[in-house]
Amino acid sequence: MQDTPENRAAAATPIDAGIEPGTLQLGINGKPYFHSGDATMPLLWFLRDVLRLTGTKYACGVGTCGACTVLVDGKAARACMVPMLEAAGREITTIEGLERDGLHPVQQAWIENDVVQCGYCQSGQIMAAVDLLRRKPRPSEDDIAQIGNLCRCGTYPRVRSAIQRAAELTRAKRT
Repeated sequence: MQDTPENRAAAATPIDAGIEPGTLQLGINGKPYFHSGDATMPLLWFLRDVLRLTGTKYACGVGTCGACTVLVDGKAARACMVPMLEAAGREITTIEGLERDGLHPVQQAWIENDVVQCGYCQSGQIMAAVDLLRRKPRPSEDDIAQIGNLCRCGTYPRVRSAIQRAAELTRAKRT
């Protein structure tokens, strides 16, 4: 059997046994997945350890830094703080599923503005920016500062520039 996220998730829930009572179903990057393990396990561990979607990073483990930011039903959430029970029935988008047809405008802006230094926090930064631009297509500097994701390398000026550029790209894409 090929080692894929789908096969690992399927192996966690025996198909011949059907779906056991208490099994949680959730959508990740547009595909259905099942979890019959610990309902209090953080979503982050399911993404990284079971599905091996390692773009979502572990850093602080207490929801402070934002490296593990994903979209839950389109809203930014810290995956280290979302128990599987809370993720059940929701649609989760990780950095791997952000855009299926090329680059998302935020990813494009990140490249244009050469934001990445070490890169560890960048998937969380990007996912938080996607949520911000969904809510506020013309974000102010204060709006951007409120995102609250931490970057040990201090790329904040480039992050701000990239978010403003992504806002322009998003507006241009809509017209």
